[in-house]
Parts: sequence; structure tokens; C-alpha cells
Amino acid sequence: MIGDKQERFEGKHTDLDALRSHIEQYLQGEHFTVQTSAPSEQGTVIQARKGGWMAGIVAADRALTIAITGSADDFTVRVGIGKWLEHLAVAAIETLLISDLFLLVDVAESAWNIEIEDKLLKEIRSFVG
Repeated sequence: MIGDKQERFEGKHTDLDALRSHIEQYLQGEHFTVQTSAPSEQGTVIQARKGGWMAGIVAADRALTIAITGSADDFTVRVGIGKWLEHLAVAAIETLLISDLFLLVDVAESAWNIEIEDKLLKEIRSFVG
């Protein structure tokens, strides 16, 4: 899928709650509205959407979606565009991970998505070390 990226980290001993918090803070610093699912054994989903002029480029019901799955020593971060899910905080992570959490996107969304994904993954790599 265009603009859908996945990165696996092994042997990094990363506090996944701290990583989640760092991603949330980074996105909020970039002026995104952020919502996060309740953490579970299967992982966490973070969604972020941007208003203003970006609303004209990216559909209002779309969000940057980040899924963190795995353990401190072996985890995967997947970043892509997904449908903004109302009440994400109360959604069951198991349902989210097997649903169509990531969507195919058109050209305008792809350009924006690739740019923000690259910046976010660089930030995540820096945090993980």
C-alpha cells in the first residue's frame, strides 16, 4: 500500500508506554489532534489528524494511524492512513488490529502521508536508539 510503512525493532529494550507517550507528544507538538486506544497485550493504536488547510488535502475522516505491537525487545511500529475512529480509547485493540485500520489513499493523501510518516519514523528511530 502506498504510504503504509512498517518497521521492526529487535533487542532494543524499549519501554513501549514511553514510546507511545513520545509519539503522542511529538504529534501534538506538530499540532495534531491525537487519540490513543487503551493498551493491551496485543498493542496500542494511536491516531492523529490535522485540521486547518490540511483538511482540504486529506479527507476529514482520515487520520495518521500508528500501531505498536510486540514486546520491549521485539516490536513493530506500523504507520499509515486510516479512518478516524470515534471513541478509539474504548475500542478493543484486538478488533482494531484485525480490522481495516489502514486504508488505500489517493495521490494527494499519499504525498502528505509519505512526508509525515518519514518524519515520524525518523523520530521513533531516534527515540528507540
